[in-house]
Amino acid sequence: MIRSAQEFLELRFSDDPAKYQRAAHDEAPLAVWRELIESYPESRYWVAHNKTVPLEILRALALDGDVRVRGMVALRRKIDEPTQELLASDQDSGVRLSVARNKSATRRVLASMLTDEWDEIRNTARHRLDGVE
Repeated sequence: MIRSAQEFLELRFSDDPAKYQRAAHDEAPLAVWRELIESYPESRYWVAHNKTVPLEILRALALDGDVRVRGMVALRRKIDEPTQELLASDQDSGVRLSVARNKSATRRVLASMLTDEWDEIRNTARHRLDGVE
C-alpha cells in the first residue's frame, strides 16, 4: 500500500521497474489520492493511470484542464455512466473517441455519441452499439 503522496511520487519516478509498477497497481488511502491531485498537478495523469484509484478521484480528474489526464480517465473501464457522459461531450475529440472505444461505455452514452461532429466517433459508437468490436 502507498502511504503518502511523496511515496507515490518516488515510486512513479523511480528507475526501478518494480517500484514503477507499484505506482500503477498499489492502493492508497483516499487522502493520499486527494493530496496528489490537489498539490502535485504533474502527478494527475499517473494517478488516473493507477488501477486501484477510487471512482471519486477519477470523477474529479474527468474535469482536469489537461487533456492527457481526461484522456486517461476516459480509457478506464471503472468509470461510471455520469463520468462517461461528461467525457463523451469533452471538447477534445481524442477524449471522446476514447469513451466510444471504452468497453464499459453504456449503450446510452454510445447512443449519445451518434451525433458527434467527428465521423470516427460516430462510426465507433455505431459499431459498438451494433455489437461489432
